[in-house]
Amino acid sequence: MKTINVPYVDRLDDASIESVADILTEEGSAGSIDSINWPERYPYKPITSFRIARSASAICIKYTVCGNVLCAVYSKDQQPVWKDSCVEFFCKRADQNGYMNFEFNCIGTCYSAKHITRHESELRTPEELQQILRYPSIGTKAFQELEGMFEWELTVAIPFSLLGIDPENLPEKILGNFYKCADDTAFQHYLSWNPITTPAPDFHRPEFFGELKLV
Repeated sequence: MKTINVPYVDRLDDASIESVADILTEEGSAGSIDSINWPERYPYKPITSFRIARSASAICIKYTVCGNVLCAVYSKDQQPVWKDSCVEFFCKRADQNGYMNFEFNCIGTCYSAKHITRHESELRTPEELQQILRYPSIGTKAFQELEGMFEWELTVAIPFSLLGIDPENLPEKILGNFYKCADDTAFQHYLSWNPITTPAPDFHRPEFFGELKLV
C-alpha cells in the first residue's frame, strides 16, 4: 500500500483556484499515476503525475498529463467523463464502508457520486458539484478527439464537507487512489497510483486504496 502526505499549506486558504495550481507546484506532495495494471490488454502509459496538499477546508490536487491523445466531448457535469481524457480521485474515510469518486475530464467536467458499492450509488447534486473548484489549463470548451503530443494540467479543490469530514476535526488519514483513463479514445488506458490486481480494469475497488496522511 502506497502512502502520501497531504500537508497543510496556509497559503491555500484564501487563494484563487488559479493560484492554487502554482502553490501546489511549489509546496504540494508529489505522486505518480504510473501503475500499468493490465499491460497485455492496455499497455499505453501517458506520463501522469499529481501534487496534493490541503487548505483548512479542502483537499487540493493538481494533475499533470503528457500523452498522445486529447479528448473532451463532455462539458456538463455528471456526463461520462471517463470516456474522455480523464483523471480521477476515489477516496473514503478509514472508518467508512462506502467510498466516493471524483472524475474529471481535461476541461474540468466532473462526474461524482457517493457509493455503497459499485452499483449502489447516489449522484452528487448540482449544488454539491458547484463547491468543487476547477482550473483546467486548456480551458473549458468541449472538442472531439485530437491526436498528437499534448500536455495539460487540471487543478481541483474538493471541500472536506463533500468527503463527510469535519474540517475542524480532521482524521489522521483517509484512504484513496488516483487514476488516469480515456475509455473512448484511440489510446485506451487505465493507470493507477496504488496498484490494482483485478483480472480486468476496475477502479471501484477500495481494497486497493492507499493512505493519504493529513499532516
